[in-house]
Amino acid sequence: MSNQKGINKDLILRERLAIQRTILANQSTFLAFLRTSMYFLIAGLSLKNVLKIENSIIIEIVLFSVSGIILLIGLVNYFKHKKSILENKKNIGDYQLEYYE
Repeated sequence: MSNQKGINKDLILRERLAIQRTILANQSTFLAFLRTSMYFLIAGLSLKNVLKIENSIIIEIVLFSVSGIILLIGLVNYFKHKKSILENKKNIGDYQLEYYE
């Protein structure tokens, strides 16, 4: 009987660590989206100073738009996966109840 509880404790620990890794991966993915969005934003801001192109405002607007779209996609992706992770966190297993009794 005590061996059974040891196995259950290990399973709970593994699942909790797996959820932590998934949360960190989700945050890392969001930061990658944010970084890419910032690259496009900075490219749009510095375009006028670096290159002397006529009508550079059009290119700047395109770069700002792409930056906003990437940021929006990153935010939607982050919150969608966060919700999914929290829903799956509830399903750690029935053996969790046995462990805490």
